[in-house]
Amino acid sequence: MPATITAIAAYLPEKILSNSDLEKMVETSNEWIVTRTGIEERRMAHTDEFPSSMGAKAAQAALQKANLAATEVDAILCATMTPDYITPSTAAIIQNTLGATKACCLDIQAACSGFLYGLSIAKGWVESGMYRNVLVIAAEKNSAFVDYKDRNTCILFGDGSGACLVQSSGSGYEISHICLGADGSESHLISIPAGGSRQPTSSSTHDTGQHYMKMDGKEVFKHAVRRMEASAKECLDASGIAETDIAWLIPHQANIRIIEAISKRFSIPWERTLRTIHKYGNTSSATIPIALAELDELNAPQKGEHLLLTAFGAGLTWGSSLLTKV
Repeated sequence: MPATITAIAAYLPEKILSNSDLEKMVETSNEWIVTRTGIEERRMAHTDEFPSSMGAKAAQAALQKANLAATEVDAILCATMTPDYITPSTAAIIQNTLGATKACCLDIQAACSGFLYGLSIAKGWVESGMYRNVLVIAAEKNSAFVDYKDRNTCILFGDGSGACLVQSSGSGYEISHICLGADGSESHLISIPAGGSRQPTSSSTHDTGQHYMKMDGKEVFKHAVRRMEASAKECLDASGIAETDIAWLIPHQANIRIIEAISKRFSIPWERTLRTIHKYGNTSSATIPIALAELDELNAPQKGEHLLLTAFGAGLTWGSSLLTKV
């Protein structure tokens, strides 16, 4: 039986950081931010909110929708590039919060492509018969790694989480195909330099801001459009689905210009291109499940319709997936 997303949910922190708020913190303006990114506001986790707690809330909502007890979950996959700790895994902390005592746990570090990487693992596990009920969670507290003195990055990122339950049967979204890729030779384009074993925490790394996210925006833009387009076309070709058969495009919410470019290259109507960037900003790995959860709440996809998901992130990593409403 093909793996199917039978339930999906999202969690967004209550606190809002608007462009007007950022105008008071860094040299920027609402017009400048909206024109270049399409972002009007983003959500910010409170000091006592973390990827584990946000991910657990999204997961609890997904399990409730599926009417599945946490003790029936076989595996928890958590995509995050802002984990609670280097170790233990964020997935393990979520397991404890949920009471999913029978679940194995694994964190996935593929940055903004993490949800699709997690979805591919869940698809393999379920279709092989290894596990029946797999939770795929994407949760990010980007605000903990953003330098709010750097206007090139602080305007982009927000916090949030999304979670889905992948099973071998049921109604929802059949995971038809997934194509993934990576290019480590360009890893310098998006990074958090310090905090790992290569540059352990020290007074020097702290004073020079090496624990904050660094990004070459122009180069990232070029790679994002090219890689997302290529992986999406590869995914469609492998599935035997024509571009004209795509009912909904759900791209990674990094920049409105990237979203526009991908939409035009696939000739997908703008009203069928899902956009949440204006209100949530870039929530990294969580952007796609948050967007899909919103679309699902509206009951917008009809039975038999195809959804194209595509993402790009640090690593460099990228991926695309075709879902079919069943």
